[in-house]
Amino acid sequence: MIKLRLLYFMMVLLPTSMFAQQNLPDNFFLEKLDNGLEVLTIEDNTVPLATIEITVRNGAYTESPEYDGLSHLYEHMFFKANKDYGSQEEFLERVKELGIVFNGTTSGERVNYFCTLSNLKLNEGLAFMNSAIRYPAFLEDEMKRENPVVDGEFQRAESNPVYFLMEDSNHHMWGENYSRKNTIGDHDIIMTATTEKMRTVQGKYYHPNNSIITIAGDVDHKEVLKLVKKVFGDWEASDFDPFEKYPIPEFEPLKESTYFITENENTQTPIALLTWHGPDTRNDVPATYAADIFSFIVSQRSAKLQQELIDSGLAYQVGVGYQTNKYVGPITVFLVPNPAKVKEAFAKLEEEIEKWDDDDYFTDEQLATAKKMISIQDAYGKEQTSQFLHTVTYWWASASLDYYFAYVNNLNKVTREDIKNYVKTYIQGKPHVVGILLSPDMKEQMEIESLQSYLGK
Repeated sequence: MIKLRLLYFMMVLLPTSMFAQQNLPDNFFLEKLDNGLEVLTIEDNTVPLATIEITVRNGAYTESPEYDGLSHLYEHMFFKANKDYGSQEEFLERVKELGIVFNGTTSGERVNYFCTLSNLKLNEGLAFMNSAIRYPAFLEDEMKRENPVVDGEFQRAESNPVYFLMEDSNHHMWGENYSRKNTIGDHDIIMTATTEKMRTVQGKYYHPNNSIITIAGDVDHKEVLKLVKKVFGDWEASDFDPFEKYPIPEFEPLKESTYFITENENTQTPIALLTWHGPDTRNDVPATYAADIFSFIVSQRSAKLQQELIDSGLAYQVGVGYQTNKYVGPITVFLVPNPAKVKEAFAKLEEEIEKWDDDDYFTDEQLATAKKMISIQDAYGKEQTSQFLHTVTYWWASASLDYYFAYVNNLNKVTREDIKNYVKTYIQGKPHVVGILLSPDMKEQMEIESLQSYLGK
């Protein structure tokens, strides 16, 4: 399979007419401007609204430690002063005039900005987003005023003890490249950010040939393309591929299994987290489908994993997850053991993991049910176009649009052998990170000094 960086470069060079010939749904229309900006229109005349989203291949994975969290801060500063609106107050006044609802999100491998407004004001909405994406002011006083908002996000995250368990796990999982998986960022880096640093982020990644604009709603794709060309056509492309000039370092494979204890006084019950380095969309696309299917198989109430841990009383909750990424998708097992049977729950979980490649670990019916569950979930996610486009752009950034459009079909092709290969390649016998969240009192009562010794490892 062609590596995504090469695919990206090829796509930039292809003429618009060739680029547009993809296996798209009937109401999807994909074009590319001469400057490399991809334009995706999703027609849906259900309600007379239009949602405009601009997505950039940016996010935690682009951040070295000294920039940890600046993609997140950039998202906060997007809806602030720019060339056309000299302050946030002016910006918000324009929001009110246009009747806009807006927001943005930052994830590991993309940052997206979006607004919804009347489809009669599409041209004004495009101009509004153009000002924000191309001409941010990054005023020092506005950055300082945004600090309490960022503080609030940290405080909300830290109010949940599980946040600290996940943070400790991520440090063990990603080592010196921890910042490239830390979406929320480093508090101190964000608080001391300068206009110069923000301009550096902009200069690296905020270019039309590293972005896609998606317009979804009661619109006509031909008119959309005409308007987007008029507004964004003179946005100058970079003369480089950001991921060639600023390559993402590869995450070092785990060399051995690591065990740790996270202490937090607000913890009410022991919680365990096991994590592995999983497949990604650059190197092993088939395994990403198998990972999703397997996670749904073992989540079913009839699954052996649930019966052996939940029905037996060894645990209150157990779940297996996988996050599709371009750069090492993590595999997770989340376990809430019975506090009186922690050691037994761990032992049973390990016993089950060793059986995951057995021919009879799951039934044909459970495999079919998992495929059906994901298909239903995918269909349900398409019901509201203004939300659905966020899913589409996630896959644009972390895989490709073709990956997403063929997602359900490829899931339905997953076989028992595919799942066994996935389990053997990425989970069984592979180094992983094991952590447990305890309060100081729990740790003392359970007489745990080291999780590794407690589990007999």
